Amino acid sequence: MIELCSVTMQHGSQVLFLDASFKLNPGEKAGLVGPNGSGKTTIFRLLLGEERPDEGTVEKPRRLSIGYFRQDFADYGNKSVLAETMAGAGPLAALGEELALLEARLGDVDDPDYDRVIERYGEVQAQFQEGGGYDLEARARALLAGLGFGQAEVDGTIGALSGGWRMRVQLARLLLMRPELLLLDEPTNYLDIESIVWLEAWLRDYPGAVLMTCHDRDVLNRVVRKIVEIDGGKIRTYTGDFEAYDRARLLEAAQREAEYEKQQAMLAKEIRFIERFRGQPSKASQTASRAKKLEKIERVEPPRRLMERHFAFKKCERSGNDVVHVRKVSKRYGERRIHDGVSLTIRRGERWAVMGENGAGKTTLLKMVAGALQPDAGEVTLGAAVTLGYYAQHQVEQLDLGMTVFEALQAHAPRADQGVLRNLAGAFGFSGDDVDKPIHVLSGGEKARLALAKMLFDAPNLMVLDEPTNHLDLTTKRALVKALSDYEGTLVFVSHDRAFLRALATRVLEVAPSGPRVFEGSYPEYVVAFGHEAPGLRAE
Repeated sequence: MIELCSVTMQHGSQVLFLDASFKLNPGEKAGLVGPNGSGKTTIFRLLLGEERPDEGTVEKPRRLSIGYFRQDFADYGNKSVLAETMAGAGPLAALGEELALLEARLGDVDDPDYDRVIERYGEVQAQFQEGGGYDLEARARALLAGLGFGQAEVDGTIGALSGGWRMRVQLARLLLMRPELLLLDEPTNYLDIESIVWLEAWLRDYPGAVLMTCHDRDVLNRVVRKIVEIDGGKIRTYTGDFEAYDRARLLEAAQREAEYEKQQAMLAKEIRFIERFRGQPSKASQTASRAKKLEKIERVEPPRRLMERHFAFKKCERSGNDVVHVRKVSKRYGERRIHDGVSLTIRRGERWAVMGENGAGKTTLLKMVAGALQPDAGEVTLGAAVTLGYYAQHQVEQLDLGMTVFEALQAHAPRADQGVLRNLAGAFGFSGDDVDKPIHVLSGGEKARLALAKMLFDAPNLMVLDEPTNHLDLTTKRALVKALSDYEGTLVFVSHDRAFLRALATRVLEVAPSGPRVFEGSYPEYVVAFGHEAPGLRAE
């Protein structure tokens, strides 16, 4: 359906692709993976025709319909959520708008063009019906519901929504469009676990082709059956899900390492022979022959080793046994009751995953535990010797835009060794010259990683984390999970990343209007016990 053929492309001094090729067939679901800056976004732009390769071609049908979900915020003005979503249907949505205008004109029998209006109304109505237009609103509402919108929000204006919810509107609009090829750039970044599980099922059933980037390996495992890897200017294609790709990549790396080491040993042996006998006339012919043979050998390139990030917490001070007491806490927003008489105790060393349907009050509860929000009734108290660290998305707004990444870390920890701070920066994606980037040029994801790194450096004995893995790539997520696994303090967190939940949660708190439900076990045990991965959803 669409194919990159021997593409070479360079941005400035950086070679993105060198004689790279891959093909996506009709209906195929593929994951696009590679380090940050390897060229994943450039692949999307090439497929869209927004960029052209320096060499090679991009082959695609002339009338191929493509939909692209990108990580930026569109300005939708004061349109309603439903209207903007329905606009994603393109020509069908335009027919619907024309049909509404024609219906209004049908009431004016004195219109000199009345006969033409009737005729055009019949034509438009037939096309609208044939295209499934009368089901359009129902399909739009179903998509929005799957992405977490309540009915009041669907009929409300987009201007009342936060940036993350506007991204959901953009995604719903694209799904309603149903193009032949969907290009999805991190579609789960702004979704909760309920919406992610729904999106996985939708994409699996979707008849069109999908090419997606995603830092959630569970999503890739459940949706894609091909992995397209970009690394070092080369594109490699692997059949299977992400786990199959990971195994194949590790096997290939081991084979390349063995081949390289074998050749290095052979070369060293030959060089030792040549150097040992070079001055002996009786060995002159033999050493010359071996020297010529070495010159002709095609050298195996040193294998590219996957860079793993590591960060070790400072040992935190020991807190008392009871870390957090929540006593009969209630919270409302206007007439809406979020929490009503919630009571629980969090003890030292426990790792609480807070789960619940969209709007159930997960973030509100975390804010009250962290002291960032006061309850209307009841109280939240911290135990003896508890030091609190709180990570929330809004913390990126508190960064000093005039500083560099390294200056921000130095200001936060002025007594820390420079090497320690550079290792910390590297663990969260700021390696080499990246530490000298001004904060004002960082992306939203980079700012979030910097805010997270500052908090994690302090290693308090209670961490309250609201979606800490948003915008983190797979390598950084692994480093974070490893660091938190070794962390000796107490965790309370909200996350939609199931690998993160599986690795860390030792308690699950499910919040709902009917009241909280505590499960004293790990996340996998919770899934087995209740038969769902998120409230209201069945596990597969």
